[in-house]
Amino acid sequence: MTQSIVVQVGQCGNQIGCRFWDLALREHATVNKHGTYDESLSSFFRNVDSRFDDPANIPLDRGTGKIKSLKARAVLVDMEEGVVSEMMKGPLREVFDFKQLLTDVSGAGNNWAVGHKMYGSQYREHLSDIIRRAAEFCDCLQCFFILHSMGGGTGSGVGTFILNLLEDEYPDVYRFVTAVYPSVDDDVITSPYNSVLAMRELTEKADCVLPIENQALVSLVNKINQAIPPTKTGKRMYSSVGGDVKAGSAITASDGSVVKPANEKPFDTMNNIVANLLLNMTSSARFEGSLNVDLNEITMNLVPFPRLHYLVSSQSPLFTLSDVSLPPRRLDQMFSDAFSKDYQLLKTDPKHSLYLACALMVRGNVEVSDVRRNIERLKPNLKFIHWNTEGWKTGLCSVPPVGQSYSLLTLANNTCIHNNFTELKDRFVKLYKRKAHVHHYTHVDGMEMSDFAQSLESLNSIIQEYSDLEKQMFNPPLPEPRLQVVT
Repeated sequence: MTQSIVVQVGQCGNQIGCRFWDLALREHATVNKHGTYDESLSSFFRNVDSRFDDPANIPLDRGTGKIKSLKARAVLVDMEEGVVSEMMKGPLREVFDFKQLLTDVSGAGNNWAVGHKMYGSQYREHLSDIIRRAAEFCDCLQCFFILHSMGGGTGSGVGTFILNLLEDEYPDVYRFVTAVYPSVDDDVITSPYNSVLAMRELTEKADCVLPIENQALVSLVNKINQAIPPTKTGKRMYSSVGGDVKAGSAITASDGSVVKPANEKPFDTMNNIVANLLLNMTSSARFEGSLNVDLNEITMNLVPFPRLHYLVSSQSPLFTLSDVSLPPRRLDQMFSDAFSKDYQLLKTDPKHSLYLACALMVRGNVEVSDVRRNIERLKPNLKFIHWNTEGWKTGLCSVPPVGQSYSLLTLANNTCIHNNFTELKDRFVKLYKRKAHVHHYTHVDGMEMSDFAQSLESLNSIIQEYSDLEKQMFNPPLPEPRLQVVT
């Protein structure tokens, strides 16, 4: 059995990570009725005996032993200690290993250079040590998941520094990045700088990137809330991911109540959507299935060119894990929804662009024949590149999300993403042509003006490569002439 390590960086990365671990534990609890430490748990958790000071000396009794104390295979990093400190005092505090976290107090000031150049260099050895500690507890380390935002300083700067560190020290371990991009109206004025500077590192160092936009998450949250019917009192009942909560539901708000609390953080619902993306993507690594997809198969099947590894994601139903009192989506409707622009985690519509490849990761009691039928139904409306017209990868995991009969996650390598990157580039150029706020970056040791130019050039090249491929949708290359043999 392979293991994966989740590296949570910055406020956004740690909040998403916290939701992922909470929901993952709930999923495992519904399946693992006897409290056994089994193969599925070992993929993201390790079993320790809390009676000993050093759990590294305790042999893991996998498959037959009872759960002693679960520790998440997680590394927590933030240059502001607030979020991590809150997590270490919260209900999941026993799940995190305090020897695998790193915090500072001053923060990165929404500056990629401070995070990447200053804090990265300052904490390189410490970061290397805590990651090595997490890796040494793995029998067969397969993947690192890095969770961070792109608009701030710690997530973008330290997050991409860690990505470089992982490539240097664990070159054979896959590096998956879940990167949350800022909205157009983001309140951090330098977020376009941070995003573009970070993107150069993602393009060169990551194996696979799942870009997610705050704007799209806000739209999804609004869509969830609009679908929830009001109660007889006219009030809506919420879980932590939005939804009309059933009586006795195991999935409640973050403080354990059912009615949405006044102190519920505004990003909780958005973080849950991203956490569910990670749950669905890793379901095959955590549970059995008739057609499981290994994580390395995602890059093998969806990334035909090394640099073009940005995947557009969507999932249906949106109410996953909220246990809402709404009728379940019909199976065929679930597939239609996942290819609709309203269910994408980016503000984009892949239907009008070119697919290089697409993965369907299905959970629950769904047959291969159901998936094939829906592929055949959807294919006429989707355009695949001429050299990969059958570029579908299918995964079936038998364990559905809590409170649902089945769910679907789609991961698509689609040329539509160049539109999102072009919009980001335009916001970057608007600032950069006036050299606005550049001095805040160049005063950091190791940061040069050339970093801006090279990052913009890298982004332009990605936009161009996706755009050139999209042109083949309208002007496919002519087939090679067949040679006639004259006898």
